[in-house]
Amino acid sequence: MFGQKGWCKFDYDPCIARWAEAAHKEGCLVLRDTAMREKWLQCAATWFVGVDALPSDPAGRIGDADLKGVVIDALSETQTKPLHPAQLSIMFEGYPKPREGESEAAYGYRLKRDAAHVDGLLPVGKDRRRILKEPHAYILGLPLNETSPGASSLVVWEGSHILMAEAFQSVLNKYDSKDWDNIDITEIYQSTRKKVFDMCKRVIVHARPGEAYVLHRLSLHGVAPWATGAVAPLEGRMIAYLRPELADASAWPLLSN
Repeated sequence: MFGQKGWCKFDYDPCIARWAEAAHKEGCLVLRDTAMREKWLQCAATWFVGVDALPSDPAGRIGDADLKGVVIDALSETQTKPLHPAQLSIMFEGYPKPREGESEAAYGYRLKRDAAHVDGLLPVGKDRRRILKEPHAYILGLPLNETSPGASSLVVWEGSHILMAEAFQSVLNKYDSKDWDNIDITEIYQSTRKKVFDMCKRVIVHARPGEAYVLHRLSLHGVAPWATGAVAPLEGRMIAYLRPELADASAWPLLSN
């Protein structure tokens, strides 16, 4: 599915469009909820993080819309744990502003490097050491409304998953996979990230409701700053993301599904 790029886009699918319509209605309700806004609005109210904020069930169903379609069929061979409630990622004009408590260096990285990261490597402790805490199977993006590509689209470094796989295997293969959630891989992650910036092409990933895109779990990706003249509805740029964890975490640093 991913080949050399580490991501792929799926054409319009009426099943996905129906799901996106239902998720958009729920997303607008979530965004109007005062408690949810207080919890998830970050970066001076330019980013609604929305982790697990959509009320989708373990099969992905939301409202009366099942999560089904060509992209779901393509992902079905990957053995995962039940789906988590979908993330509701919303961006607004002006993103990024500094996040509360964010250092100048961290904000500079967000602004100039799209806060590029590999999912599942969480910052642990006061020194924010990167450790694999969430071994995702893939990243599925489902746009919920119409926007222009400049409205803080997802960005991905094509081929980065290949470099990351080689790097992570060089460290993690020394240990039993049951112990990976205690192994500090900060240095190899940061050095490989720099290599990716030098060697891999940064591309903008944009899609419409009813379309979908999937990223390899090891792909370096982030969110672009809101471009001058970008267009989005009043509710902001809305995308739902699903990142189910692998049933067998030992597959995480591999290129294969």
